[in-house]
Amino acid sequence: MDANNKIWAEIGKLTDKFTKLNLTDAIDYTKFYIYSLITHSTAIEGSTLTEAETQLLFDEGIAARKPLVQNLMNLDLKSAYDFAAAQAVEKTAITPEFLKTLSALILKSTGGAMSAMAGTFDTSKGDYRLCSVQAGPGGKSYMNYQKVPDSVTALCTVLRERIDKPMSQEEIYNLSFDAHLNLVTIHPWADGNGRAARLLMNYVQFYRGQIPTKIHKEDRADYIGSLRASQDSNDNTSFRNFMARQHAKTLKEEIEHYAKNQKKGITLMF
Repeated sequence: MDANNKIWAEIGKLTDKFTKLNLTDAIDYTKFYIYSLITHSTAIEGSTLTEAETQLLFDEGIAARKPLVQNLMNLDLKSAYDFAAAQAVEKTAITPEFLKTLSALILKSTGGAMSAMAGTFDTSKGDYRLCSVQAGPGGKSYMNYQKVPDSVTALCTVLRERIDKPMSQEEIYNLSFDAHLNLVTIHPWADGNGRAARLLMNYVQFYRGQIPTKIHKEDRADYIGSLRASQDSNDNTSFRNFMARQHAKTLKEEIEHYAKNQKKGITLMF
């Protein structure tokens, strides 16, 4: 059995175990799982809020004693996830306007109007960039902004054609991973592309009733490395393999956390 078949066989077994434990039936399990997705996604972009701090922020309105922009980043991404989860239930089609709406929600409080030689655009409204962008000093340069609209339209067309087709678990997840890889490679916006790509990936998974994949903040370097490897080679294998390992890691952690909690007793304290 090759490495790819081995990891998907493992994911299949872990998914069966996860399902049999009925973890999603626990009170607020799904809510807190989404909170964790959000915390890790924003952490990849520099947020230092912990899962406990995001829970207080979301449920009690108590801001963490961290930079305001980090609190706003997490609140905005929560709004985007709430919207996406509701739309997945309605089977809303993936269109350029839908992706612009997600981007606008992600950057509602931290985006704004920007000016470039080609004109003015507003990142808080989901406008595509009208300028060149690159990933940090000396980093990767993304496609010319003039190619963005047609590229996003082409991506949406492929996703709409495939998302409702009969697929195996591996095929569904690979479609979601490819959606992520392609959107972040197009880089339609001046900011928020990573968060939008991770949310699009999760949206495909929500849509197909799958457990959403978490990218762990501690694996950020490997995550970026796998993205760049696939972009440089024009081959999705590296990214797919990384994402499959991340998904298996998440399932293992959730199952182990449940088992640990089940073993806990209580000592009365008087």
